Amino acid sequence: MKIISGILKGRNIDGYNIEGTRPTMDRVKESIFSTIQFYVKNSIVLDLFSGSGNYSFESYSNGAKTLYLNDKNMKCINFIKDTINKFNCDKKAFNLTNMDYNDCLNYYKNKNIKFNLIFLDPPYKMNICSQIIDYLYNNDMLLDNALIIVEISGVFSLTKYERLSLYKEKSYGDKSVFIYKYRV
Repeated sequence: MKIISGILKGRNIDGYNIEGTRPTMDRVKESIFSTIQFYVKNSIVLDLFSGSGNYSFESYSNGAKTLYLNDKNMKCINFIKDTINKFNCDKKAFNLTNMDYNDCLNYYKNKNIKFNLIFLDPPYKMNICSQIIDYLYNNDMLLDNALIIVEISGVFSLTKYERLSLYKEKSYGDKSVFIYKYRV
C-alpha cells in the first residue's frame, strides 16, 4: 500500500499482512481521495476501524489537522505507532484508541468530539455501518459538510436523514464505496 498524494506521497505502508485486516486497494483509495480531496485539509478525521491506518495516513499526508484512529486489534495500534515514527509524523495530530467500536463512539461522544471525515471500513461480515451512521447523526458528532466514507461488500442501505445525503457511490468488483455528506 502506498501513500498516493501529499507530503508522504510514495511512502509504503506495510500493514497489509496484519492478521484480521483487509487492506483497501490502492485504486479504491485513489478514487476516494480524488473525490474528497477538497474536504481533507484541516479536517478532523475518525478512522473507526483503522487497521493499518491507510486512510488516516493518506488524510494526514493531505493536510488533515487531527486524526482519531481506533482499532480493537492491539497489533494494528502498535503498527500505526511504528508507522507514525517511521514517517516522522507530528505525533500530536494522532489520537489512538484500542476499543470496541461502540465503546469508542461513546468515548468520543462524552468528550464532545465532532468530525469532518469519517472512514467506516469494518470487517464486512459485521454489517454495522448503518447503525454507526445513525449513532453519529443522532448524537450530533458531525460537523457541517462532514463526509462519511463507507466501504462494504454486498448490499448497503441507509435510513433517510433530513441532513445527510448520498454524495457519491462507486463499485469495485464485489466492493462498494458510498460517500455521504452532512449539512447542518
